[in-house]
Amino acid sequence: MIWSTGMEKEAPYTPKNKVRIVTAASLFDGHDAAINIMRRIMQRSGCEVIHLGHDRSVDEVVNCAIQEDAQAIAMTSYQGGHMEYFKYMKDLLDERDASHIRIFGGGGGTILPEEIRELQAYGIERIYHPDDGRTMGLQGMINDLVERCDFQTVIDASELPAEFEAISKQNHRAIGRCITAAELDPSGFRKAFRAAHKELPDVPVLGITGTGGSGKSSMVDELVRRFIHAFPEKSIGLISVDPSKRKTGGALLGDRIRMNAIHDDRVYMRSLATRQSNLALSKHVSEGLDVLRASGFDLIVLETSGIGQSDTEIMDHSDVSLYVMTPEFGAATQLEKIDMLDFADVVAVNKFDKRGSLDAIRDVRKQFKRNHDLWEAKDDELPIIGTIASQFNDPGTNHLFSALMNCLVERVKAPFEVAAAQPEHSSEKLFVIPPKRTRYLSEIAEQIRAYNEWAETQAETAKQLQSLQVAQGLLEDDSSEALNKKTKEVRMDLDPKILEWLEQWPALKQRYEEAIYTFHVRGKEIKIETHKESLSQLKIPKIATPRITGWGDLVRWSLQENLPGHFPYTAGIYPFKREGEDPARMFAGEGGPERTNKRFHYVSHGMPAKRLSTAFDSVTLYGRDPARRPDIFGKVGNSGVSVCSVDDAKKLYSGFDLCDPTTSVSMTINGPAPILLAFFLNAATDQRCEKYILEHGMEDDVEKVLHAKWEAQGMQRPKYQGELPEGHNGLGLMILGCTGDEVLPRNIYEQLKSEALRQVRGTVQADILKEDQAQNTCIFSTEFALRLMGDVQESFIERSIRNFYSVSISGYHIAEAGANPITQLAFTLANGFTYVEYYLSRGMDLDQFGPNLSFFFSNGIDPEYAVIGRVARRIWAKAMREKYKASPRAQMLKYHIQTSGRSLHAQEIDFNDIRTTLQALYAIYDNCNSLHTNAYDEAITTPTEHSVRRAMAIQLIINKELGLTKNENPLQGSFIIETLTDLVEEAVLLEFDRITERGGVIGAMETMYQRSRIQEESLHYEMLKHTGEFPIIGVNTFLAKNGSPTLTPGEVIRAEQSEKEGQLQQVKNMHERYADEASKAIAKVQMAAIKGDNVFESLLEAVKTCTLGQLSEALFEVGGAYRRNM
Repeated sequence: MIWSTGMEKEAPYTPKNKVRIVTAASLFDGHDAAINIMRRIMQRSGCEVIHLGHDRSVDEVVNCAIQEDAQAIAMTSYQGGHMEYFKYMKDLLDERDASHIRIFGGGGGTILPEEIRELQAYGIERIYHPDDGRTMGLQGMINDLVERCDFQTVIDASELPAEFEAISKQNHRAIGRCITAAELDPSGFRKAFRAAHKELPDVPVLGITGTGGSGKSSMVDELVRRFIHAFPEKSIGLISVDPSKRKTGGALLGDRIRMNAIHDDRVYMRSLATRQSNLALSKHVSEGLDVLRASGFDLIVLETSGIGQSDTEIMDHSDVSLYVMTPEFGAATQLEKIDMLDFADVVAVNKFDKRGSLDAIRDVRKQFKRNHDLWEAKDDELPIIGTIASQFNDPGTNHLFSALMNCLVERVKAPFEVAAAQPEHSSEKLFVIPPKRTRYLSEIAEQIRAYNEWAETQAETAKQLQSLQVAQGLLEDDSSEALNKKTKEVRMDLDPKILEWLEQWPALKQRYEEAIYTFHVRGKEIKIETHKESLSQLKIPKIATPRITGWGDLVRWSLQENLPGHFPYTAGIYPFKREGEDPARMFAGEGGPERTNKRFHYVSHGMPAKRLSTAFDSVTLYGRDPARRPDIFGKVGNSGVSVCSVDDAKKLYSGFDLCDPTTSVSMTINGPAPILLAFFLNAATDQRCEKYILEHGMEDDVEKVLHAKWEAQGMQRPKYQGELPEGHNGLGLMILGCTGDEVLPRNIYEQLKSEALRQVRGTVQADILKEDQAQNTCIFSTEFALRLMGDVQESFIERSIRNFYSVSISGYHIAEAGANPITQLAFTLANGFTYVEYYLSRGMDLDQFGPNLSFFFSNGIDPEYAVIGRVARRIWAKAMREKYKASPRAQMLKYHIQTSGRSLHAQEIDFNDIRTTLQALYAIYDNCNSLHTNAYDEAITTPTEHSVRRAMAIQLIINKELGLTKNENPLQGSFIIETLTDLVEEAVLLEFDRITERGGVIGAMETMYQRSRIQEESLHYEMLKHTGEFPIIGVNTFLAKNGSPTLTPGEVIRAEQSEKEGQLQQVKNMHERYADEASKAIAKVQMAAIKGDNVFESLLEAVKTCTLGQLSEALFEVGGAYRRNM
């Protein structure tokens, strides 16, 4: 055996040339965190890194690399489609005469060795495998990458005559190479360039400068978006400058990551590093501007790096200047030191939602008046505008854009006339949490600490009262007046409800010891057997009651622990587990809807309850339709199921009665969750209609509708591909291709729809806060995404949807991105309380929406995971009752557990099942409401049928064979469990206080506090794993004789070509068949968004004729796209 993998620290390779590298993640999740770590090491090695963040198309990455004249592209590509992604990237580079740009990539164990060989043979420079990381180390891999691209893309200007000619046609490759030549040899370039371009056109230059962190990049993006919308025939060139690091020479050119509007044929952008310290501009800016002038752009924007309060160097290069600042400039006297307030044509006080913004703009206006001797000017006349560039369609930014364009018209007669925006339409933050409520987390922490202190006081009081009563009983006469008086005093200090509980406790304890326990749930009487018999014929109690008899201990136990089903629900929210319904969830997602439907039937066959958890492919996760473009086509149906329409949802869940209480559907979808939820609810409604049609013999009516709709139009109707699997009864497929309201009278349809929606069970993830914090599948602007979540919940209340969770507040993705268990729990609960505050601010009733909230945690092997559910239930219950005065049903925290994906290792993958078993044991002992056990091979591939059976068997063996699980509260009474519970609870409350200091969850997100914590903890774990301080069997210790290399799975799951083609054909058919209906439906959805109506209600109708991609695009136009962060 090999017991160690310790490595010597490797020194960074220092490049001889200025190496520029574009970094990005093709998808999401922790992979953006991974590429962030990589790009930091590249910067430390002296490289200039243009980081694009996650969810980037091949075209975006290639365009960026060409415009930036980079030597290399470094990508993480995971979740399937990597072959098509990398090959398409190579093809586009070759096609655009940029084959010198080298492509590097990685994707964990999911890119198989034979695939790596194929990609490298195709022309990809190198794909790094986990085994490379183990042998070379992180710095070693970066050294290899940097050394391979340590070359000049341009030697000097003498080799650029073709480029000098091509720039006049706005050839982006030629522009990029010319600017590089100017950086390398300014004098030689100037001479050659002027020989080719003796006369340069006058092109207006808008200079933008400002303090670091003032939001210049977002502002530039918003101005570009408005420019290309206002002037459809005009083009714009951007130069953005960022500072170089004096110590290493490296630079982070980070403006592009914030920009959504620049991916347009009419936009060119080049990022420059200052390549010297303490300057806001590169000394090569003049040449760069000349290149853009020669290229014939209609407008040039020059953005400086943010250094201090910024200097006035921008004035030397611009016709009109914009100074961007924030309200947080310190004392008003600091304004006297800002030279740009003397010279700027327009000043934007950005981030106008910050506290003190009105005072700030007042002070800036005063200083501006002093500087320009405008003593009589009115505030409205001054070119000082409050903006919130990060907010979609911000009125202040609209005003700023019109002011800048009209200033260009006046100054240089540029043809950019736009209607002047009304000054009174200033920025106003659409607050998720009202400002007066930003202390909500600390208020919760204070309330819980006060409860805990009260519980201790009551326990001590009960202990004294029992002692006094025992003393009274021991005295032969009761003549001790002092004793009687003290007993009465102490009794008065004890809460009457606690005293009543103490008096009733013996009888309650006896009820659990009897053969049958009776209780009521929603008006129904439930009878439960209280014991199970072992093979040795012993009666094992399902609920073990405490043997303690001291009143102090009993009171402390009742207030902090209590029996399952009793406040504070530490041991569980139900008195007993449901009979015949194990917490096991059947997880599936691969190929088209039919293949995943077959997998669902396979894994649930013979199970009394059908708990279907759905994984979607990344095309669906990002709200897109399947398409022919290779970087989309490759992902269709890989690492998840492709779903883009109601018909897909019908096929996916067909054969399962979605209105049956034993069926529960979980959908792991976030960004486009409202659309997928609308698909699902329509599928459930149409199942209910189908049953009605069969009951009333209306099958012929269905056939007439379908024939008229499809065959009569010369089109093929949708159908389920292939044979139905075993156990499939055909339910859900009769009205495939139409909806119930096309067959049934409207009143009957609405009645059936109402019945169906009240009966469906399950959850949709939809948690957009953790998506942002864990850098996952955000697609819409955060504010709009939260509004959609609120619309869904309002609709649920209106339609009495009580058994389906409108959100699954998830810590899983926070943990997967690298957070430790306490951070996962604290951030997740904090997000949950944020939804509570947001929904309350919208006027919703907590007792109506509280039961629609559920939680989702990852379970690792850390000790804190043994109590994650206990602490979550306890904190939630205390806060809901003590702080929010919620009803018992809203106090009960329901949570799902998925075993840790981070602990699935690509080495010795058989060992993964051991880890998963231990994690499942934690979850089951902790009384989770549902559990998904990961398959051991998920570190490498989509799980196979064999590995899924093994994963299911883990929890089935625990539940069915492990004798101790006959008992349902095995953790209660353990000293270490009680200690851990108290420790973790207090750690979470401390984290609540830290988040409050940063303005609550939303305020902390703006400073990227959560992301920073997650990445720090991720790197801490990776370093301990790398050094061997944190032993992982089969990974960094106890290695096999061959070193435990990454294994290639025997079976690799990939979507089939026919499945992909089927999905593309379905999208094509829908777009053709519903062209008119879809445009009208989309208009209604957009109007609902603009008018502030319930968007989800409009989606419920729109999905009948629109595909996922159509609706996502429609919502982007009215709600804005997500803006990535570094």
